[in-house]
Amino acid sequence: MTPGPYDWIDEELTRLDQKTLRRRAREVVPISGGQCEIDGKRLWNFSGNDYLGLASHPSVIAAARSALESGVGARASALVSGRTNWHVELEQKLAAFKKTEAAILFPTGFAANFGAITSCVGNEDVVFCDRLNHASLVDGARHSKAKLRIYPHRDFDFLHDELRKSASYRRKLIITDSYFSMDGDIAPLKELGELAETFNAMLLVDEAHATGVFGPTGGGLLEEAELNPDRVICVGTLSKALGSQGGFVVGSQPLCDWLWNTARTGMFSTGLSIPNCAGASAAIDVVIAEPERREWVLRTSTHVREQLRNMNWDVPQDVVGPIIPVIVGSADETLRLTRSLQDEGILVAGIRPPTVPRQSARLRISLSFDHGDESIDALLAAFRRIRQDFD
Repeated sequence: MTPGPYDWIDEELTRLDQKTLRRRAREVVPISGGQCEIDGKRLWNFSGNDYLGLASHPSVIAAARSALESGVGARASALVSGRTNWHVELEQKLAAFKKTEAAILFPTGFAANFGAITSCVGNEDVVFCDRLNHASLVDGARHSKAKLRIYPHRDFDFLHDELRKSASYRRKLIITDSYFSMDGDIAPLKELGELAETFNAMLLVDEAHATGVFGPTGGGLLEEAELNPDRVICVGTLSKALGSQGGFVVGSQPLCDWLWNTARTGMFSTGLSIPNCAGASAAIDVVIAEPERREWVLRTSTHVREQLRNMNWDVPQDVVGPIIPVIVGSADETLRLTRSLQDEGILVAGIRPPTVPRQSARLRISLSFDHGDESIDALLAAFRRIRQDFD
């Protein structure tokens, strides 16, 4: 029998199965209070990114529901006619929240990173990328056709040497996550800002997992580092601590004007839905008005890390904030532990290659203000029980 043109798919899926790397779709029913339901079983959900519990906040829901009177979809790309009054309000609110001149919206955080990078550099330029950056940053750099220089994770000295050798390039761009989503650690933003100034380089910082959680007003780690916001290309998402969906870039007015005219991921995508915009605007108000949410998350993270280390789980020392990785090593063992936790009523993500490097598979705990003390006690009790099986 002649092989069909799609037979290779079954073969490749079998290879993924053999390596314990195949992902399977499942239905997860969200439940308020930091819970969810899978296959009829209620679980504490420690695998999401709703760090401040705003996806189900009454003010956010009310704002989204009210905006429905204007319709669901934006009806066009933002460039044509899909930038409604709801989009304008959100852009203005984001710029004020991040203390920048302007903001521009994108359909996703991935699209924001991809669009910003490919609009700012090309084949005459060079991009310096942290080894553990999010895939959207890496893919944007590769697609830009700029020379790509990968530097070891948070290695300031290595990057300094690479920048020193880059004088021949037209433009230089440093790209980094501010808060690394698989490792729970922080980029040296002050040092990166100084390097950018010294070598006349642009600096793009992805604040996806930091916005709303860090900083004196929740503005993120750039706010905490006190860098000049109009000297940085700041990318963010509405889908983590802000509980909505979509991406954005904030910065100087000329930067946002340039992206409006050149970023293909924005130009050729339908604008964000109107309820998403309204919900995100309300979420920003909550972040500012209720600092106790991020304070609880940061305080609880310290407690959970200390307790896990006391149980001899491998939690890296540089971890801060709502993301707590527990390093396991093998993908097989990681999946076994996720099943054991699910049997205990706890949903924790098992992260495997290629999302993380080989032999660094891990359990990734994500905290939310919605959890409360009861779920934290349940989480720690479950880890204490499965520790015996792991040994």
